[in-house]
Amino acid sequence: MSQRNLTLLTDLYELTMMQGYFKEKDANETVIFDVFYRSNPGGNGYAICAGLEQVIEYVNELHFSKEDVDYLRSTGLFEEDFLEYLHHFKFSGDIYAIPEGTVVFPREPLVKVIAPIMEAQLIETALLTIINHQSLIATKAARVVFAAAGDGVMEFGLRRAQGPDAGIYGARAAMIAGCIGTSNVLAGKMFKVPVRGTHAHSWIMSFPDELTAFRNYAKLYPTACILLVDTYDTLKSGVPNAIKVFKEMREAGIKLTTYGIRLDSGDLAYLSKKAKKMLDEAGFTNAVISASNDLDETLINSLKIQGATINSWGVGTNLITSKDSPSFGGVYKLAAILDKKTGQFIPKIKLSENAEKITNPGNKIIKRIYSRETGKIIADLICLEGEVFKENHSLLLFDPIETWKKTHLAPNSYTMRDLLVQIFKGGKCIYKTPAVMDIQSYCKKELDTLWDESRRLVNPHEVHVDLSNELWHMKNQLLESYHFRD
Repeated sequence: MSQRNLTLLTDLYELTMMQGYFKEKDANETVIFDVFYRSNPGGNGYAICAGLEQVIEYVNELHFSKEDVDYLRSTGLFEEDFLEYLHHFKFSGDIYAIPEGTVVFPREPLVKVIAPIMEAQLIETALLTIINHQSLIATKAARVVFAAAGDGVMEFGLRRAQGPDAGIYGARAAMIAGCIGTSNVLAGKMFKVPVRGTHAHSWIMSFPDELTAFRNYAKLYPTACILLVDTYDTLKSGVPNAIKVFKEMREAGIKLTTYGIRLDSGDLAYLSKKAKKMLDEAGFTNAVISASNDLDETLINSLKIQGATINSWGVGTNLITSKDSPSFGGVYKLAAILDKKTGQFIPKIKLSENAEKITNPGNKIIKRIYSRETGKIIADLICLEGEVFKENHSLLLFDPIETWKKTHLAPNSYTMRDLLVQIFKGGKCIYKTPAVMDIQSYCKKELDTLWDESRRLVNPHEVHVDLSNELWHMKNQLLESYHFRD
């Protein structure tokens, strides 16, 4: 898709607050906002962050056109001096983010914005809609790919997505998380990812009979001949006719490379086992048996348990919409305000009667801690900027709420790495986004750092996100300062 000016892709209150800052505060006051989420979608043990490339495109194109300003003027809500400011608006701040394809966990900042308050406020809505959507679909796709246990998963959801953008960027997110291809041709072109597809029932129905339809398809696509066998009768018509075509191809000296059948209805476990037996007896032991039909990770896992002989999965509606968990729940919260006199950030905290909704204050970084022996993730540690840790020293981790739960790491038993990288500096992008297929390779390595217990589909083990001792004390001092007397 060509670059678009999405500056007005924002909630109205972002603009009304901007005018309030312009009128009532120092509009150049530097603040820090964090993007994070509170719980993994779909009962998962982790999430996959995605959408950063589109965030970069959005920020790079951020400006108010004359038409934008004229529209805002027509609402009657904005005064001329503020509208004049918008004419010359340009993002000038810094943005840090966790790279796409990284395994992430609740409460840690996926994106950190350090910018004048008006600029930081404006970009809230767009950042959330982009990060929330793509991270949701990437996480769902990772579950589906995991359930397929090494079989190829194809993203087939465009026609069921909630509009063109959801279909395009959902396909991108699915590819990041491990799908081998998408049916979405525009996504294939835009992101340079493989496109896959077979044919519909209408192809077969448009011919006098099923066999003729199969023969014509095989003639057109001999090296990608996956035949849909359930238009009439899967076992009495579809599979026998497919076998007949494969025999004719073999007899004609056509090398059978990618060939097989697709099942789109019925009892997939039973039909696949019967079809496999028929194909094997005919000498087509390496034929692909692909399935579609409202699949998700739960059904794929169940079919695997039942001994289904399916080795390729086309997943549409349930993946592209994340049907069972349709919201990622990311939020954007103020974490600190720069004190111009001291040059230090003053931490800010949002309180709540729900402890999970109390925010973590200050200018933060994230350290990921791995077992030196296994390379698996032990925990993530949210720290304050400037804190220093040495791997040859012992490290004490503790639950930030249930503080008696502690883990002691011996010196040299662990490694650490920073998760946040700088994306924008002084309003200019300094980060080069990798190609989607490179992000996919990175994501696979990231998933390999999870323990099996954290990847299981049901009741996964929780990876702990802890606070450093310094951040924990700062947070609790702020909480104490807000205690009110009766």
